[in-house]
Amino acid sequence: MTARIVITRRLPRAAMTLLGDAGRVWISPHDRPLTAGELREAVAGAEAIVTLLHDRVDAALLEAAGPQLRCVANVAVGYDNVDADAARERGVIVTNTPGVLTDATADLAIALLLAVTRRIGEGERLLRAGTPWSWDLSFMLGMGLAGKTLGVVGLGAIGQATARRARAFGMQIRYSGRRQAAPSVEAELGGARRLELDELLETADVVTLHCPLTAETHHLLDHRRLRRMRASAYLINTARGPIVDEAALVQALGAGEIAGAGLDVFEREPEVDRGLLELENVVLVPHLGSATTETRTAMAELAVRNALAVLAGEPPLTPVT
Repeated sequence: MTARIVITRRLPRAAMTLLGDAGRVWISPHDRPLTAGELREAVAGAEAIVTLLHDRVDAALLEAAGPQLRCVANVAVGYDNVDADAARERGVIVTNTPGVLTDATADLAIALLLAVTRRIGEGERLLRAGTPWSWDLSFMLGMGLAGKTLGVVGLGAIGQATARRARAFGMQIRYSGRRQAAPSVEAELGGARRLELDELLETADVVTLHCPLTAETHHLLDHRRLRRMRASAYLINTARGPIVDEAALVQALGAGEIAGAGLDVFEREPEVDRGLLELENVVLVPHLGSATTETRTAMAELAVRNALAVLAGEPPLTPVT
């Protein structure tokens, strides 16, 4: 009997083609996240589940799938939506999709950096509203990047790619993280130096987040740490929303404790804090970090290849557990 493979939401055609006749494939008929009840019903009897970041894969879902479940292939780099410990206890392999979205996410981080420091969102809203304006030397001044310091929180693949792009604008690189980067990486980034997080926040002109969401990084930037940032500094987040205490961020932005923020992710997606929507010094986009046709296709293909490898008794390409 062929394996039952559950796809929780529509995938690009190229990824679906890879499945071929590999098993009995069930694809959600809904173009939306499934409810917890719908997910539990859908995965019953599955040997492999291809999930998206909005699917909560917890012990209850793994139990609902049954003992034959062998793989959860998550279409994302982050896997904070998956209880990896619960999967490990059941002998279920969890995979993710690193690498293929590095450049796309780094591109968006720089796009947000430019948009907020040069007040692009504000300018477009002004024009679309038909607000009268006149060019002069003090009109809508922003911050130049040459000679400024980019503080990278998490110098992994995406953090490094973002830093390389920032170097093209003449920025200096500082970073924080659990480990010291290789000397060759620091040299490539113009002599990047590792700092403790608090010192990084105190010295950076722009702080960009590229760390995973874990118990340790939840609300990593809270009231106390946001107050360590310069009043002229900007925050960029393309990682995960809950890394930042959103209520504290609204307060800091509204009070002028930091200059602005560019956000691709939010604490309670898809909900966005009303306070953020009312602020002019924030650029907001709906989780577009990996949103290119090429990248999203590559992510889905990698997830499917991981599932197929496990079902064939082979090692997965990018295992988490």
